[in-house]
Amino acid sequence: STYTRGRRGSRAACAAMDAADPLAPLRDRFDIPAGMIYLYGNSLGAMPKGAAARAHDVVTREWGTDLIKSWNSAGWFDLPVRLGDKLAPLIGAEEGEVIVCDSTSQNLFKVLSAAVALRPDRKVLILEGSNFPTNNYIAQGVAAATGGRVEVRLCEKDEIADAIDEDTIAVAITHVHYKTGHIHDMAAITARAQAAGALAIWDLCHSAGAMPVDLGGAGADFAVGCTYKYLNGGPGSPAFLFAAKRHQGQALQPVTGWWGHAAPFAFEPGYRPQRDIRQFLIGTQPILSMALVEVGLDIHRAADMGAIRAKSMALTDLFIRLVEERCAGHGFTLASPREAAARGSQVSFAHADGYPIMRALIAAGVIGDFRAPDTVRFGFTPLYVGYVDVWDAVDRLVTIMDGGIWKRPEHQIRDAVT
Repeated sequence: STYTRGRRGSRAACAAMDAADPLAPLRDRFDIPAGMIYLYGNSLGAMPKGAAARAHDVVTREWGTDLIKSWNSAGWFDLPVRLGDKLAPLIGAEEGEVIVCDSTSQNLFKVLSAAVALRPDRKVLILEGSNFPTNNYIAQGVAAATGGRVEVRLCEKDEIADAIDEDTIAVAITHVHYKTGHIHDMAAITARAQAAGALAIWDLCHSAGAMPVDLGGAGADFAVGCTYKYLNGGPGSPAFLFAAKRHQGQALQPVTGWWGHAAPFAFEPGYRPQRDIRQFLIGTQPILSMALVEVGLDIHRAADMGAIRAKSMALTDLFIRLVEERCAGHGFTLASPREAAARGSQVSFAHADGYPIMRALIAAGVIGDFRAPDTVRFGFTPLYVGYVDVWDAVDRLVTIMDGGIWKRPEHQIRDAVT
């Protein structure tokens, strides 16, 4: 393999690996400021160079010139399904099983509510307590809407399988943990849930576009995810929702808007749901954002997901080794799994002064993020991050730590968004 994990050497060795990287040409399809090392694709992906031209065309021609005609002539009305079909191969789904729409939180509410309706004699939703909290908040809202019939049970990674029983409605787990990057065994948890008569719901926010996902092979029931991280759809770009075909027409979500109606332009007074993936739509979608999602998806479809995953593991292995070798004694503790196969496309380290260290890194042009209380987090998008980027990022971290730069007053100030 081109991606020799754990390879020792120098910056020159990293440059040689970049030169041999089959994904390297795709970096030129992204607009990354000179001198910046962008290790934040696990929160907001870099902008594809084609995004500005696509936005200009939608605004000036499709909207500005063609106006309302574009719902038909530019295919605006069908964008959610067309984009869903483009995204489907990246997550192991079939055409007609994925729709791009709304936000991850809204889509999670839809599928959790559908699960509750599909299992009316059960009462427990299982989620991972330490994962990104909005999922747990949404589940708590779904449970509250039942008037107390349903409860939310929060478990940690090694407790989930044993918590599933005859009372379980569904397990709703994020495939790759947002903070540590640990990966759940999708096939095993799905099989365990379904053996107990429960449903398996997966959040793919930190895996879609960064690693192979096989919803069909695992037999998953539902899934949700965002497009603004590894899929590079842009800030706040629409999310996606997967519903296995066996559930379509059976699992009905409760937000019964007109785009989910069987005949939206019949304008009937009563609601009749579509019997396919469109039933998970609510109302008019943000067309400009939808159009930009397609630019990122087209880049991904030009890449091999196996190569993306191999490079991801190599980049993160290299980063871990260099930080531990060159920043030894500075108080960093690896918070992600050490084994690359158990880790998503990110690396997290715990440090008591993680926040000012990250501020100092950002000031030095290395863009990562901080997650309370003590985690510095780095995302590696193989489409535009190279091995020299890893070497240079650690170089800058060494300078910050050895020189105590992170102790400066300007790095102690807390921003609203961390």
